[in-house]
Amino acid sequence: MLGACACIAATSLMAKALGRGIGAGPEGAALPALQVAAGRFGFALLTLAPLVLWFRPSLKGAAWGVHVGRSLCGWAAVSTMFAAAAAMRLADATAISFLSPMIAMVLAIVILGERVGVWRWAAAGAALVGAVVLIRPGTEAFQPAALIALASALFMGMETVLIKKLTGSEPPLRILAINNAIGAVVAISVAAFVWVQPAPAQWALLAAIGVVMLTAQSLFIQAMRRGDASFVVPFFYATLIFATLYDLALFGEVPTAHGLFGAVLIVGGAVVLAWREQRRR
Repeated sequence: MLGACACIAATSLMAKALGRGIGAGPEGAALPALQVAAGRFGFALLTLAPLVLWFRPSLKGAAWGVHVGRSLCGWAAVSTMFAAAAAMRLADATAISFLSPMIAMVLAIVILGERVGVWRWAAAGAALVGAVVLIRPGTEAFQPAALIALASALFMGMETVLIKKLTGSEPPLRILAINNAIGAVVAISVAAFVWVQPAPAQWALLAAIGVVMLTAQSLFIQAMRRGDASFVVPFFYATLIFATLYDLALFGEVPTAHGLFGAVLIVGGAVVLAWREQRRR
């Protein structure tokens, strides 16, 4: 799980570098977030293709409606996250994206008919306070990019609910293959309207994002298969630590006191929510 966290934070860091024109060369330009998302899905699909061709997962009985909805939400979540990462501190954008478990909890009430107790509502409330501390609406410190990170959390939460519906009946490889195939088609089609010719170094970063993200997905699945969720899931929030260290090392951005406080509230709420989920099961 720690390996997955390191990989996830690394993809956001590379997206931030591409969004700020790093590696573009003297005549190059920064790449739009939609184009970076196309690289993430396109190169992930190329990396996954040999496994799909070897194991040939059956598509019979696939819940195509849920797959399409999940893939569209995943593409939107990745695109908005990459846009937010390019425009603000990586640690802050990552922390705001951790609101997704709270959003998934609320959506699960409506879509899956789940019941929510006092502990889970309290965790969601703490995370919401943390988000307000981080975003600080109505003040001079407010960053419009924070709303993009908030949109990413919303799409991630929607995707989580749809993944829950899929994992109960479909094999992991089929889920991965369909998700990356649909995501690649959508992402590349949309990116064609904002395409900027990448420099060689930017092509390399786009390919790295796809490979590293697929690695993160694989490590996450293995962690969930090999360990109890109550033990494994809280380690996922180490992504914030890796994001902070990466941002400091490459861009010299130091987290602020209010950013750290807001992140602690959001992550604390998410960890409590994960603990209650396991206890409820």
